Amino acid sequence: MSPVVGSAFFLFYLLALCNASGADIALDAKATLLHRIDSLNLLIYTCLLTLTVLTIWVFKHRRVSWLHETGLAVIYGLIVGAIIRYASSTNQVTYIDAHPAPDTKYNLSVPPDILRFRFPDKIQISSGDTVPNKTYAYSFRGEIVNLEQNEIDLKATFDPEIFFNIILPPIIFHAGYCLKRKYFFRNLGAILTFAMVGTALSALVIGALMYGFVQLMPASLASSFTFLDTLYFGALISPTDPLTVLAIFSQLKVDVNLYAMIFGESVLNDAVALVLSGAIQNYEKRYSVDGGFEITAFLAAIGDFIGIFSLSLLVGALLGCFTALMTKFTHVRDWPLLESALFVLMSYAAFLIAEVFELTGVVAVLFCGICQAHYTYNNLSSDSRNRTKQLFELLNFLAENFIFTYIGVSMFTFPKHHFDPWFIIAGFLTSTLGRAVNIYPLSFLLNLGRKPPIPMNFQHMLFFSGLRGAMSFALAIRNTVSEARQAMLTTTSLIVIATVVLQGGAATHALAYLRIPTGQGQNDENEALPYRDVRSLYQATDSGRPTGDVGFGLRNLDAPTASSDMATETPRSGEAGEKARLARLWGALDSRLLKPLLTHARPPLTETLPGFLSPLARILTTTRQYTQADNSLRRTDSDSDLCLDEPQPVPTSIDPQQLWPGLVDTRISVEGITGSNI
Repeated sequence: MSPVVGSAFFLFYLLALCNASGADIALDAKATLLHRIDSLNLLIYTCLLTLTVLTIWVFKHRRVSWLHETGLAVIYGLIVGAIIRYASSTNQVTYIDAHPAPDTKYNLSVPPDILRFRFPDKIQISSGDTVPNKTYAYSFRGEIVNLEQNEIDLKATFDPEIFFNIILPPIIFHAGYCLKRKYFFRNLGAILTFAMVGTALSALVIGALMYGFVQLMPASLASSFTFLDTLYFGALISPTDPLTVLAIFSQLKVDVNLYAMIFGESVLNDAVALVLSGAIQNYEKRYSVDGGFEITAFLAAIGDFIGIFSLSLLVGALLGCFTALMTKFTHVRDWPLLESALFVLMSYAAFLIAEVFELTGVVAVLFCGICQAHYTYNNLSSDSRNRTKQLFELLNFLAENFIFTYIGVSMFTFPKHHFDPWFIIAGFLTSTLGRAVNIYPLSFLLNLGRKPPIPMNFQHMLFFSGLRGAMSFALAIRNTVSEARQAMLTTTSLIVIATVVLQGGAATHALAYLRIPTGQGQNDENEALPYRDVRSLYQATDSGRPTGDVGFGLRNLDAPTASSDMATETPRSGEAGEKARLARLWGALDSRLLKPLLTHARPPLTETLPGFLSPLARILTTTRQYTQADNSLRRTDSDSDLCLDEPQPVPTSIDPQQLWPGLVDTRISVEGITGSNI
């Protein structure tokens, strides 16, 4: 080969390398641009959360109570979303029109999950030459509404699955982990009624009313809605998120029974609404032949709801109990960092296991949190207790505020909104009526056998506390393909914003208008994890109860007695009625079997199990259970004040030193214990 020919081949080789390297450089530049946009997107939300935190500090410093942190997050999100939508420069996103081949065998009624696009490597093609190509995969993002979009518009919205798999689990787990309140168990019957029966009833009422309103709307919108669509809207808009109201309750030390009913209902109705919405979605797809009402399909949907909820609950409870056993029978507490890591991973595993088996992870992680708080917490080292409490409180704070910030931003940047004024007005009206149906009729039925009954001002506050929040928005944004689902998302977002900002800001005025008592209450760090400043009296719901009675079942030591020769106080029938019957039965089983099995609590299983199970009882009982004093666990147990047992007669003349050694100030007031050093 001559040098000239060799040089020519070498030159063509260099040109080919330059072309290849030029394509790689262009791809690197595209990847760099996408990385910068992603970083800018995260920076925007980080700055919003930082601004929210700083504003919260100013509000707390200035004692501003008319706007809560979630309302701030929504308002800041709306402002930034408007800036992104209208103030930023708009550039056309590059695109190529691709049409399916005429002989394609794919079902074109549903978009494919991945589109494999074969792009030619050479633009200039000689006839008869073999055309090399590159194949690119594009994931399905949804229907394109407007091609003239800014890149940041597309990046300012997240995959809805991020909410369910990353953001919601710590929020729900934190709610379960903080359910260690004695008044939650005392009001267990009312909480279960409002959360389960009330949520289902509210969804049915909202769905039926919305279907009637939709039929009166223009035909273009009415034709896109079926009864199952409106019923799904009723299910997603029924769960409540009264975070703002509860924060104000905590600051003003409102009666804990009202607090427990609102908090407990909001925790459980999220899980109920999620399972209910799934059952409604599966009704037409899995059971009904033509989408109409069929009694067999309806009963199958009810069975699906009960089965999924129960199995999800079982998964979460089993993971929580298994974690308790591991922390009890191992020495992992000697390494608090590993112990905390194990606690977090096992808790998140409950969510993932339920999702893998097509159950509901939210229900699983909720009841896992309840079991972790009730059992595992007692086995943890002091470092792990503090670390897990603070970690999940921080994650809950950031996740909640991120969701409300995103709700505000997405009102302007999310491309799938459909604003229909009539549907929005109907959504506000029916959600209000659904909340009323949830509270007032069920309160009437509960009061027929409840001692003491739920006062009318408490019922009004329960109705007022029906703020919508993270769960409603997450359910609405999960599917926005059809016009009906887009209208649901827009209406849900507006309802969430209005209730959080307006109702949350008016909570203090509502308390004053309804004359719900507030005041200084107990400050028991061990009764609840993040909410510690709540009143302990039950006087607002039992006006006939003597003011000398306090929440612990003791009498005021300074209160005069009716008779000097009365040595003991006989428990009143109303006092026993305060505690839910279900809670009393559960308390007996828990204290005699489950607590000794899963924790180091006494009495040991060797004393509570039958004699023929003595070998098994000795294996499951630790040395610590034999050697510790009977009341040693009660000093460190974070839920030691659940008061699930039957009330015992307590002497009116009692030496507090016998109950709390080391007590400096032994005075017991009406509000609770005022000892300066317990």
